Amino acid sequence: MRVLLVEDDEPIAESLTRGLSRYGFEVRWVKTGAEALADTGEAAIVLVDLGLPDMDGLDVCRELRARGDVPIIVISARSDEVDRVVGLEIGADDYVTKPFGVREVVARMRAVLRRVQPPAKETQQEHGRLRIDRRGRRVHLDGAALELTPKEFDLLVFLAEEPGAVFTREQIMEAVWDENWFGPTKTLDVHVGVLRRKLGDAASLETVRGVGFRLVLA
Repeated sequence: MRVLLVEDDEPIAESLTRGLSRYGFEVRWVKTGAEALADTGEAAIVLVDLGLPDMDGLDVCRELRARGDVPIIVISARSDEVDRVVGLEIGADDYVTKPFGVREVVARMRAVLRRVQPPAKETQQEHGRLRIDRRGRRVHLDGAALELTPKEFDLLVFLAEEPGAVFTREQIMEAVWDENWFGPTKTLDVHVGVLRRKLGDAASLETVRGVGFRLVLA
């Protein structure tokens, strides 16, 4: 997922870029409002600092909102309530005050994206030889019920959202376990191993060294 980061403070921008990359985001970093408005890429979400060197970040938000409905989160050292209200009134979807942690920013981004993206209408999905019933929390393989534990089911459903896409360990742990999980990721490897055995040759849970896992359908 592509993120447009508009921030002139290099240490903050570099830290945020590294942090977001660990969560699987592709970050395009620009330092000025002019660069942000000239960006022709398709960003899924925009993070905008208010204290830019060439123009007020609020003007960037206003112009971006006039152009379309891309989600916008303001990141700023300005904690004044007036700035918060103005930012939200001109179209920003959320406002994060510096200093902040990467986890907080990621959580805010995901919350905003959940609000602006319509929920999937399909509760049953066909994935090759697999049929997943999300509402009933059942999985069938070649027509036969596949016995999965709750976590195995959640893991399969998460990876099956985008077959072939690579998900980082952090993304999987936060989605399937808990965003505040601080335990070892060994539990993820154990669940992946068990799920591989149960899926057999119907699907492959591939390890992407140094990154995470992806589901490849047979």
